[in-house]
Amino acid sequence: MNRRDEIKLTPAEQETFLRDTRKVSLGTIGKDGYPHLVAMNYIARDGAIYMSSYGKAQKVLNIRRNPKVAVMAESGKSYAQLRGVMIRGECEIIEDRDTVYKMMQAIRGRETGEASMPPMPENFVTKRVILKVVPKKLTSWDHSKLGGRY
Repeated sequence: MNRRDEIKLTPAEQETFLRDTRKVSLGTIGKDGYPHLVAMNYIARDGAIYMSSYGKAQKVLNIRRNPKVAVMAESGKSYAQLRGVMIRGECEIIEDRDTVYKMMQAIRGRETGEASMPPMPENFVTKRVILKVVPKKLTSWDHSKLGGRY
């Protein structure tokens, strides 16, 4: 068996990993062609990754120019513990106020562990967008599956 195949996470393991991991790195492409990386809170739903951002943020400007993005969630301290999921896809910017509000509530609720959140001021929500990434290519790894063999 190919070593890459040995360490892949199953679809169920990927779902669990994305549910349990708290932050992802979002990579966009800047106008100068260089990667632009930021840490983001997120929620995984229906096979997509959702994040919120201010509409005028650099990452959003980059996505408007070029919607190709990468998202990576990772964990582990030593090589034998490394686990992760990298998603490549195109990012949709959602600006519908109701959707923005609902998704921000879900993301904030995940961060705090609270089922319901206090209302957010309208002017706060109007400045925000939701970033939706649907995977076109997904790569995963779990080095613990190697059992200490490298």
